[in-house]
Amino acid sequence: MPILLPFHKSILEEIHDPATSDLLILARGLGLRRTICTLMQIYDSKQSLILLLNASPEEEIAIGDELGIMGCRRPGLRIVGYEMGKRDRQDLYKNGGLISVTSRILIVDMLQSDIPTELITGLIVLRAEKVTALSLEAFIVRLYREKNKTGFLKAFSDQPEHITSGMSPLKNIMKELQLRRVHIYPRFHEDVKNTLETRKADVIELYQRLTEPMEAIHHAIVQCMTITLSELKRSNKTLELDDLNVESAYFRSFDAVVRRQLDPVWHKVGPRTKQLVGDLATLRRLLTYLLSYDPLAFHAYLETLVASNTTTVTGAAKQHQSPWMLTDAANIIFSTAKQRCYVLTASKPTSSVPGRQVIDVDNEDAWAALDEAHGSTGSNSRDSGKKKEDKKPWVPDNMSPVLEELPKWDLLADVLQEIEEELMRQEAVSTRPPTRGTNTVLVMTSSPRSSTLVSEFLGEMDGTAPKGSRGRSMMERKLRTYLYWKGQNARQKQPPRFSALQPQASSQPEGEISEALKRKDKTRQERSANRRRVRGGAPMTVAPSKPAVVDPKVESRDDGDDIAAFIASQPSDLLVSSDADALLFETLLSSEAEIDFDTHYGLLAPSQMVVVRAYTDDTDDQILAELQPRFIVMFEPNLDFVRRIEVYRNSNPGMGVRVYFMVYQLCCEEHKYLAGLRREKESFEKLIKERGSMLLPIFEDKHAGKSDAVIKTISTRLAGGRKELNTVPSQVIVDMREFRSTLPSLLHASDLLVIPATLTVGDYILTPDMCVERKSIPDLVASFNSGRLYTQCELMSVHYKQPILLIEFEENKSFSLETVAESAKSYAKPTSKYPAKKSTGPTDSDRAPPSIQSKLVLLMLHFPRVRIIWSSSPYGTADIFNDLKANAFEPDPNRAIAIGAEEDTAAGAGINAAAEELLRCLPGVTAKNVKYVMNKVRSVRELCELDRKGVQDILGVEPGNACYDFMHRGERKTGSL
Repeated sequence: MPILLPFHKSILEEIHDPATSDLLILARGLGLRRTICTLMQIYDSKQSLILLLNASPEEEIAIGDELGIMGCRRPGLRIVGYEMGKRDRQDLYKNGGLISVTSRILIVDMLQSDIPTELITGLIVLRAEKVTALSLEAFIVRLYREKNKTGFLKAFSDQPEHITSGMSPLKNIMKELQLRRVHIYPRFHEDVKNTLETRKADVIELYQRLTEPMEAIHHAIVQCMTITLSELKRSNKTLELDDLNVESAYFRSFDAVVRRQLDPVWHKVGPRTKQLVGDLATLRRLLTYLLSYDPLAFHAYLETLVASNTTTVTGAAKQHQSPWMLTDAANIIFSTAKQRCYVLTASKPTSSVPGRQVIDVDNEDAWAALDEAHGSTGSNSRDSGKKKEDKKPWVPDNMSPVLEELPKWDLLADVLQEIEEELMRQEAVSTRPPTRGTNTVLVMTSSPRSSTLVSEFLGEMDGTAPKGSRGRSMMERKLRTYLYWKGQNARQKQPPRFSALQPQASSQPEGEISEALKRKDKTRQERSANRRRVRGGAPMTVAPSKPAVVDPKVESRDDGDDIAAFIASQPSDLLVSSDADALLFETLLSSEAEIDFDTHYGLLAPSQMVVVRAYTDDTDDQILAELQPRFIVMFEPNLDFVRRIEVYRNSNPGMGVRVYFMVYQLCCEEHKYLAGLRREKESFEKLIKERGSMLLPIFEDKHAGKSDAVIKTISTRLAGGRKELNTVPSQVIVDMREFRSTLPSLLHASDLLVIPATLTVGDYILTPDMCVERKSIPDLVASFNSGRLYTQCELMSVHYKQPILLIEFEENKSFSLETVAESAKSYAKPTSKYPAKKSTGPTDSDRAPPSIQSKLVLLMLHFPRVRIIWSSSPYGTADIFNDLKANAFEPDPNRAIAIGAEEDTAAGAGINAAAEELLRCLPGVTAKNVKYVMNKVRSVRELCELDRKGVQDILGVEPGNACYDFMHRGERKTGSL
């Protein structure tokens, strides 16, 4: 059971009262989940119904486990999922207790009255920073407060940085959740500060310098980020991008901030600006990968970037390339990253002059014989022989592996050696083990990939090797995998028609090549030399006296060709490492009877165990409580975990905890850690300032004082307008699948009664004659590609008098289907003096797929009764729906559900769903006549056995011919043969 610290108790004293509703903003790492679980334990009772919202599946499992440890097991936390039926959910709600439910399921149950809203004791909302006017949580709170004025609502958040953007963000969240009290607990809060500074862990800060190649790459990446950011500001002077700098680009939220500012004008910016926004995200990832990936993985990632930047998916040349790749700094990045892995040397030339012997200075056998002739010691020869043996057979002859290791690996090995010596010293001094804590060493990393890499290094580390080469075996294995990957890529890039000719061409002497081919090759080389450019420089010039500067793309391609040629000349299983694994497996199986089980498969003692994990969320608190390590190694800095260690240390007063804090000095890792600390402090200060000057909103009942709303104008044509008493409130029938969008929430906010139902035809039913099919832009494109929109418009035209296709755009985004760059291609004036020559072949516009506009025109020609409504945002859609419903009758939910569905409820009870799906795929069978066909024939086989006249009697003349020809096409070909 987790121990509550004094500041946890003070927080619970302020928010535990069921008569109040509160918002708690707590700094990350201070035990938010512990506070929530204790609060839920207080409210756990069969007489109360507590709902937990916004919890992820992982959080639901973790909270349920922690509640079980705390004693809430009967029945504990129940989880409502999509697999649970309506009747089961109703029974679960009536029994009460702690229930975790998704927002989408809860909103449908509240609208259908499946849950007794007036009997809900309270709501616990996680991730309150994500609540907006368009979110489902705001919709739930409005429905909750309409029928329940006494229930409480407790909202929690540990992301203060997300509540500082915009105008009065804290006030907006409290307004949507209808709260009037907020509690803010940063790390510098007096109660938190006094509690955590009582007992401090023994922290050893280890600052590691980068290697010289890593420093060069790091400096070049930062330089590329600066150039890209300045270019983005220069090309978009109308936007407020002054507060964006390289320091803010270290965080993931930077990409979202830049995109959010560019969204209103995204349709006006060119492809260059869009490329710059993507480049910023790529460069930020490069900074992270430089410090966490091994050199071979980092070099391979750079090669994929170069390949994706130069060619498209179809293999054509890419038009808009990344500008940063054409700079000198990018050249430093690519060349230095390659030098960290290996160095390629030129092949040894052979002399063509007869009678002159070429001396190979690298011939170790000759040097050994010379030393022996002079009578020198054989130490040098033995060393040289050892170096010769170190040359792996799968390494190309012109390749010298460098295989630089990350500096933190050696530092981690030294730290683990120090911990082992400390444990041995403690065992020698003290006869009894410590009463609290274990000797398990916990190593925390930033990502699962980094954890895997550290685990591999520790598993294959050579403790006797010098620093910088302890992970040599692991790096050689990775180099072997890299060479295999490189060779396969180069082999796939070779055209098939040249694959058989290349060995012949290489075996021919130089003199057998014709003069025409020589001139052609020379011309091609001159053209490529003139066309090729150095990164950030002018076109290359051929100078025989100076070495030519080679483009990294060309150099990497040549490397791949050389490696592919080397692999082709070697045995096929040279680079496949699975044989060694299979041999080891066979050895284990052969000696299984002689293996001591405990030695190889038993549990390890805590002092021999090193646990490597990646930083997660509040689950790390549970890991610390279970393992109770006395030695913790933070392989990469993390602000949240530092606080978790502080809470862990104060929760175990009799335990000594030593923390090794490892960080790269003078690089983005240190800057990012300090910038994150500063950002959180500034965010809390802004929240405290806003709370001090915030005007609290006054919540009123929206349905009060609307007695005139029941008088409704039915028709203005009858004697100047006939007003009748409207006993049914203004309502909209909404399909269940539409609750993923924000429109139902806005419709309810505009005083419309939202009725959820499972609709076969349409998404929204406004009146008995008006049906609306809503499409967002991505959904519109997907519906056109799949043909689903054609069927939907056909069904709407059959069953409703006023079918409507609503095309809805997102708020604060471009209200346009095409960009300026696309429209400029069609309407740009010719720049040449003479008119362009007429081409007899198809143009690019003819070969291009049809646009959305042309598809919409074709759709309107097929269904002339369908009307299209363009809406700029969900807010505009809500106003349009209110205008369309004015002076109209209300729809009937039962009729709307029955339209398009089978009238007989038991009609589909004995039907094979797979056979029905196959029947729908046949030509001539549509959604309108599929039920009729199924009533006429008992199986698909019976339909196939009918003659042409029988199929025409069921489907009609033309559809029957199409279906019959499709089913008997293969038989006709067989008969003709």
